[in-house]
Amino acid sequence: MEFADLLGLTAGALTTVAFVPQVVKTWKSRSARDISLVMFVLFTTGVALWLVYGLYLRSLPIVATNAVTFVLAALILYFKIRFK
Repeated sequence: MEFADLLGLTAGALTTVAFVPQVVKTWKSRSARDISLVMFVLFTTGVALWLVYGLYLRSLPIVATNAVTFVLAALILYFKIRFK
């Protein structure tokens, strides 16, 4: 594996894992009151576009990390709508 790919996977993993505590907290508390709906719609859309971009480039670091981030962000978005 090339250094650039390893660097990308590491950076992506760290920024992706940062969402896990928010998902867990929102799930446990059943509250997403303090989360901005507009911000998460924009963020989730941006992550989806990064995922498409990574697929276009066939870049494993971009695809892998943004696929996981998309799932986590979509979960938070779902909780925001579900736990009104």
